[in-house]
Amino acid sequence: MKSPLVYFSILMVLSCSRKQDKIQPIIMPLTESVYCSVTVQPDSLYLVYSVVSGILDENFIEEGDNVSKNQQIIQIINSTPKLNAETAKFNLILAKENFSGKAAVLNGLKTQINAAHLKYENDSVNYFRQKKLWEQHIGSKSEYDTKKLNYELSYNNLITLRNNYDRTKNELEAALKQSENNYQNALIINKDFTVKSKIKGKVYALYKEPGEIVTSLEPLAAIGSATNFIIEMLVDEVDIVSLEVGQEALIYLDAYQEHVFKGHVSKIYPKKDERNQTFTLEAVFEEAPEILYPGLSGEANIIIAKKDSVLVIPKDFLTADNYVKTDDGFVPVVTGLKNMEFVQIISGITKETLIYKPE
Repeated sequence: MKSPLVYFSILMVLSCSRKQDKIQPIIMPLTESVYCSVTVQPDSLYLVYSVVSGILDENFIEEGDNVSKNQQIIQIINSTPKLNAETAKFNLILAKENFSGKAAVLNGLKTQINAAHLKYENDSVNYFRQKKLWEQHIGSKSEYDTKKLNYELSYNNLITLRNNYDRTKNELEAALKQSENNYQNALIINKDFTVKSKIKGKVYALYKEPGEIVTSLEPLAAIGSATNFIIEMLVDEVDIVSLEVGQEALIYLDAYQEHVFKGHVSKIYPKKDERNQTFTLEAVFEEAPEILYPGLSGEANIIIAKKDSVLVIPKDFLTADNYVKTDDGFVPVVTGLKNMEFVQIISGITKETLIYKPE
């Protein structure tokens, strides 16, 4: 059996453990913001790819170099396109010679047409002379039929040669145009073996060394702006509806732990990343640090609302269904702005109300 003194001690401990914190609401400035992780990246950063395959012959630039737009940065070698270009050039020369050169196919056809035309005129004269005599019952029927047959054969031969000329001319013109297109295409492909920068900027990375195999599936370099940087932000999907372009952002970078940089949201990407359930935003510095490198990380708070004087209570004094515990029991309240520590009370209690921390 326990003594009465022991029971009294247990009762006193339980009574003390049930004592609750009590406070009064206070009036203070309150800012509501959305938290996000950030990564600094150069503006216009892009990966350089080759549209052809081959072997990297030379990098004309080094990491950290500044480049201008259309500057040659990488040379790739491949003998096949060069040989194809030379073959295309020879085919083009042959097509031009066939169409308009001294030994052009059309010249031979023109000679045949001229000869056929002379024969046709001669057979025509003989036929119509014989026809006129035959109508006067002069000459034999056999002689008349022979002259008529020669005339018709000459006419048909002339028509056939003319049609053959037109068809051959069209075929040679098409072959010439095809050869010109093939040659131009071969020249373009040859140019593709010299990779150029698409922007004026800075080389942040080179991924291939001379002698390595190059394909169109692997990047060769990373180039971006040398002076302008953007802040990539990842925001949880539950907060995206509160954000809009132009909102102020307070940026904290791990490399500058004692500084807070101001910026503003410049772009919101509408597609959600299904892997991590986040949306991507971009922000720009109002006054950027003097030294920035791609990949610098940190965090930011995007300001979505701010008030200079509001009635607030600590968030842990508010129940999940927006009630506070007072001397009169649980009272419903209407809330407004909130941050990680405090929540605005619009109505339901006053600054004189004593409230208790819920158990």
